[in-house]
Amino acid sequence: MAVKPIIDTVSILCEALRVGQGAKYKRLAEAMQVRIQEGSIEAGAKLPPHRSLADRLGVTIGTVSRAYAELERLGLVVARVGDGTFVRQRDLERKRDAGFSNFIEERPEQYDMSRNMHIPGAETNLLAQSLQALARDPRTLAEVALYTPDCGLPRYRQAGARWLAHGDFRPQAEQILCVNGGQHGLLCTLMALLRAGDTLVTEQLTYPGLITAARMLGIKLLGAAMDAEGLIPASLDELCRHNRVSAIYCTPTLQNPTTGVLSAQRREALVGVCREHNLLIIEDEAHAVLVADRPPPLSHYAPERTVLIGSLSKAVAAGLRVGYLHAPTPLLGRIAAALRASCWMATPLAMELASNWIESGVAQSLLQQQVVEIGRRKALVQALLDGLNYRTHAQCPHFWIEVPEPWRASDVAADLKMKNYLIATAEAFAVGRAAVPQFVRASVSNAAHDDQLLLQGFQALANSLRQGIAAYDE
Repeated sequence: MAVKPIIDTVSILCEALRVGQGAKYKRLAEAMQVRIQEGSIEAGAKLPPHRSLADRLGVTIGTVSRAYAELERLGLVVARVGDGTFVRQRDLERKRDAGFSNFIEERPEQYDMSRNMHIPGAETNLLAQSLQALARDPRTLAEVALYTPDCGLPRYRQAGARWLAHGDFRPQAEQILCVNGGQHGLLCTLMALLRAGDTLVTEQLTYPGLITAARMLGIKLLGAAMDAEGLIPASLDELCRHNRVSAIYCTPTLQNPTTGVLSAQRREALVGVCREHNLLIIEDEAHAVLVADRPPPLSHYAPERTVLIGSLSKAVAAGLRVGYLHAPTPLLGRIAAALRASCWMATPLAMELASNWIESGVAQSLLQQQVVEIGRRKALVQALLDGLNYRTHAQCPHFWIEVPEPWRASDVAADLKMKNYLIATAEAFAVGRAAVPQFVRASVSNAAHDDQLLLQGFQALANSLRQGIAAYDE
């Protein structure tokens, strides 16, 4: 920002503090919002440092920090750790703001290792057979063309309960809500059970879809410390003692992106902290279904306060957009209201197909095929990563790979993108303003059935990472 705009801005902010109403940080944020929206503070401009502006205005650093945070919540500025705060402009967004682009937006010459996707298999032929059978069933066709109950028809809910069940966890159909995929289930849960301004704790590195949904709804995210298993209960407890926390969101099995799996003991400890601080638990099992011998979900340990999210997206067919929520009975009505507000009901045709596949065992068969194919692909490329520091799990579709110094994750991603290979960096998963670890996520679950492309992609990734090791050794 040039000197004169800074002087003009400070003068206007001083006037806003003198004559405005409400909290000081609100007055500052509102005055700056007007300047940004009218273009007086240009897109891409760097705002004054917190301390500098506080000294000029005669307010505390905390007041300026809260004002900047309010502007960030409104989507007007971008805070970059170590760089400062900038007025938002196109291409300035952080990876964690932009999220992942849709599949159709990628150029056809690019090989995408950045996202965990369902690997296409036998479901196409099975879908054709199911649709043909449905076409011969006029009674069911008429039913799926009508409105259904908010939570889904009883047989759809029963199929959902069957899909979510494993081990000692046996959900009741009456506690199931049918939704249009896991992301829709997450959004409905947040809309129903939290409000703008509420604080939600999640892992320091978490699912980007949560970050996007929380920002849209004005929910504040705090990142809890993690280890190889996942979220650390003591860190959650510490955050609760210093903040008014309403809920947590976590992925206990195949944590995204670190691949961690919480032990049964860790799950019990986590539930204990949630009960002590009266927290709602939102549990994501989108990837967990790939692990047959996984520990029971948090819903098993704390059924009175846990909303469990599951779907068919990673195991059966992503395009069906079929998901299920398992929630405590007292919360069903509130979530159902959010479901009605967002889409009225889960799509009956997709629910009919999914229910038939679950009841007949087709869904379980497709799940097993997915697990086998993930294992086959990982076995092909794992040797290419020898000598690199990474984490994974036998049933996880991706590797979480540390970037050797002095290389940075963004350097590796940029180098590979020039060669038409896409990977994800830790920044896309990061919560808050803490330092982002230098890791990348590379997945084997690309839709292309071309082992040569898969090998070439991981070879290019390994080569790029080893350039960093060579440079450091020199």
